[in-house]
Amino acid sequence: KKDKLTIYPARHFVTTRSRLKEAVRSIEAELEQRVLEFEEAGKLLEAQRIKTRTRFDIELMLEFGYCPGIENYSRHISGRKPGERPSVLLDYFPRDFLLIIDESHVTIPQLQGMYMGDRSRKLSLIEYGFRLPSALDNRPLYFEEFESLINQVIFVSATPAEFELERCKGEVVEQIVRPTGLVDPEIIVRPSSTQVEDLIKEIKIRVAKNERVLVTTLTKRMAEDLSAYLTEVGLRSRYLHSELEAIERMELLRGLRLGEFDVLVGINLLREGLDLPEVSLVAILDADKVGFLRSARSIIQTAGRSARNAAGTVILYADEITPAMEQAIAETSRRRLIQLKYNEEHNITPKTIIKTREQVLATTQIASLESEFRTSEETIPDLSSLPIDEQIELLYQMMKEASDNLEFEFAIKIRDKIRELKKNFIPRAKPLKKKSRYGKFKRRGII
Repeated sequence: KKDKLTIYPARHFVTTRSRLKEAVRSIEAELEQRVLEFEEAGKLLEAQRIKTRTRFDIELMLEFGYCPGIENYSRHISGRKPGERPSVLLDYFPRDFLLIIDESHVTIPQLQGMYMGDRSRKLSLIEYGFRLPSALDNRPLYFEEFESLINQVIFVSATPAEFELERCKGEVVEQIVRPTGLVDPEIIVRPSSTQVEDLIKEIKIRVAKNERVLVTTLTKRMAEDLSAYLTEVGLRSRYLHSELEAIERMELLRGLRLGEFDVLVGINLLREGLDLPEVSLVAILDADKVGFLRSARSIIQTAGRSARNAAGTVILYADEITPAMEQAIAETSRRRLIQLKYNEEHNITPKTIIKTREQVLATTQIASLESEFRTSEETIPDLSSLPIDEQIELLYQMMKEASDNLEFEFAIKIRDKIRELKKNFIPRAKPLKKKSRYGKFKRRGII
């Protein structure tokens, strides 16, 4: 046993100097073969690109022991044969370890799709001379390889898929009763023809009780439009979409819990793993539309977001009851009956666990650390008082300075602004020459 263990960052590939030199010889042999293949195919640009890139990487490895993207040479460095699986963390576990896969109905498909997703991306890099073919051997495991490494596994899911149920061979343990006595929410079906009007009425009832509401739609556009309409009628609403970063999504969820707004509208982002005891209503619009967003599993998962509240209710807006809806309603009702019976037998009164503002802030403190994890948000100065050509001229100079300072995100932001100005006002604008009028803008006090 050791008291300390050093885990190196991904850009380091720890090996001996002699092993590294052997790897370099192997890389050079593959490079020579790859360049020959490109030249015979008449792909001279690709041949030059892979030669330059690989030579530069080799130089860095010999000088510093690593290079950016060194993992793409892992087959050579570890001495593996072509196609042989890479070493993974599972190799270090004892043979009798127990693996627990949380939200297995989502995790298993991700594991199954990792290899082909990685391969598809790298094939393009290899085809155009950005990587050697051996980069394909720096890959995720095939799912069959993953299965061969696990000893025993527990699949954890409120909605297990067919794969888990088949592999368990009937050994399914249900955890239906909650320590708090909370039961699964009641599911109500209402016509979709008046769904918006009915939803507004239900939201107002919850707002009066200082409770929160989640609403799911089918498309991003519907989520935006509905959120805007709810705001117009005087309700405090926001919408959650896939373009938001993880920290921004956490900020929204924290704002909902703290009462900064009352309604959160989303698409497929209000499912697994969200603990929102303040939410007493989940509304699913167009619940009778066929698709994975309205499958029985999706409906059960979405409905579960209101299960942390004693008054939890789910409203499905639909003109007909689909098989998916019927299955979701039947399963939720089955669990609900078991929970109610247990509470009655043990004299348990369901109680919502509402946390204080300080507790909510403590559990979502990562959202407060946003500034520490993001690059500085530099802003482009307001140049609207200048003629358009002078704005573009100045922005070119600023873009170059940002690029020279390695502030590439800011440079991209400036570039987009230049494109916008060109598109909307003038067809062409020449880049700023070396001798610019940058100084005069400073004298005017604009920047």
